[in-house]
This record gives sequence, structure tokens and C-alpha cells, in this order.
Amino acid sequence: MSAPILLTSLQNPALKEVVRLRQRSHRDDNDLLIVEGYREVKRALDNEVPILRLFYCPELYQGKNEPTIVARCAQAGVPLYQCGAAAFQKIAYRDRPEGLLALCPQLHRTLADLKLSEKPFLVIGEHIEKPGNLGTMLRTSDAAGADALVVCDRCTDINNPNVVRASIGTLFTVPVAEASTPDTLAWLKANGIVSVAASPHATKPYTAVDLTQPVAIVVGAEQFGLSDAWMDAADELVRIPMFGQADSLNVAAAATILIYEVVRQRHPAG
Repeated sequence: MSAPILLTSLQNPALKEVVRLRQRSHRDDNDLLIVEGYREVKRALDNEVPILRLFYCPELYQGKNEPTIVARCAQAGVPLYQCGAAAFQKIAYRDRPEGLLALCPQLHRTLADLKLSEKPFLVIGEHIEKPGNLGTMLRTSDAAGADALVVCDRCTDINNPNVVRASIGTLFTVPVAEASTPDTLAWLKANGIVSVAASPHATKPYTAVDLTQPVAIVVGAEQFGLSDAWMDAADELVRIPMFGQADSLNVAAAATILIYEVVRQRHPAG
């Protein structure tokens, strides 16, 4: 069982190293992921994501359950760093830190790593630009029981701390793979998965497609939508009705509507 190292000086090298990890280049060079918050760290532990280091501050705990996280990490032999409030606030990514911050290995999955159910249900996002939208898509995918989320031709870093935060740790519950659009299209066809792509230019409403079959919901970048490659190759093009002056929805909102249409069709009795 690990004994904690006390950190009070703001000049401590361990603290400075965590601060440097705010830079993507430094995170990538060290293959590290920042996980901050009780639910986020708990979901990492619950899904057997290795915790390499844990920084904690009892003064900043928001509830009564944080000590159980520290105890689990101590039992597993994770190096522990107990911080004073000022020291923890120096490394915290959040404006209102909860007193728990872990360093984990970055997540790297390919399409070949994904394990599909008998009737696969996938969510695919192409050129997703904002970490918050990717995190929201992960939360929805987790809630709906999707097999995986595939990031095509990424614009945002899936290991960005803001993705962890926006997903509330569901980055660790939903398998996330990265791939190019051509590779993803070929993989879907090889596995008999129908691709249903959302576009405001489509004529078929999203409710008119059979989503009980093996299916992948495909949504595109916030600004430009899906690429021509997806528009040309998708098995189905569907639209979400728009009755106001806005011509499109936020990508995470559009994904949520489509994902829950899959749920509605597959679980009609609720």
C-alpha cells in the first residue's frame, strides 16, 4: 500500500510537471492523460484504466466519497501525492476543483480493437472540432448502450482533459477508436453495418430508416457537416426536421436525437 507524499510548495517538480501537461505536445510526448474529478477518476478505476499517479486535496473534496478513491489507489500501489489547497489549485484544470486528479496512459484504439455485439450500434463523428461536443456524444453513447464511438479524421484530441470532463468519465466506458473515413467505410461494409449519415440536405426523415439492424449513426463537423466521401458512400442519408431560422443543429444535439431514435426503435416498450 502506497504512503502519500506531501506537497505544499508551489515549486515542487511534481506539480510543475502536471502543469506542463496542459500542453498537448507535452501530453503526447509523455503519452499521458489528465483525469480530474471524482466521477471521472472513479470511472477510470471502475473500467481498469491504469492510474499512474494520484494527486488529492482533502480540503477541496465536494462530498464524502473521495477518500474511497484514494484508498483504492493506495491499495493498488499507485503513487499518491497529498496536496495543500494552493498546490492542488495550481495543477487543477477546473475553476472549482474537487480535490482529485489522476494521470493515466493515453487511450489509443483502432477499428481492429473494437468488439462488436451481435447487432452492432456505433456512433461515428467526422472532423469533430470541439472537445465539449465529443464529450457530450460520449455521454449519450454510454447512456444509449452504443458499442463504440469512432472518431474519423479527428480535429480535436480525444485525450484532451476537456473531453474527459465533458464526458464525465464516459471516455472510459465507451470504446473510442480513431480511423480515416475511407478505412471506416471499408470496415463498416466488411462487418455488414449500415451507415446512416445526417445531413440537412437529405430528403428522408431520420425516423423512416430501420435502425434495428446493425447500424452506425454518422454526424459531421459543426461548421461544414459531413465530407463528400460520407455523403457519397453512406447507405442512408437522413435529415432532422428544422422549422426555425437555424439551418442546422449543434453536432452533439443532432447525434443525441439520432442515437435515441435507435433506442426507441430497438426498445419500443421503453
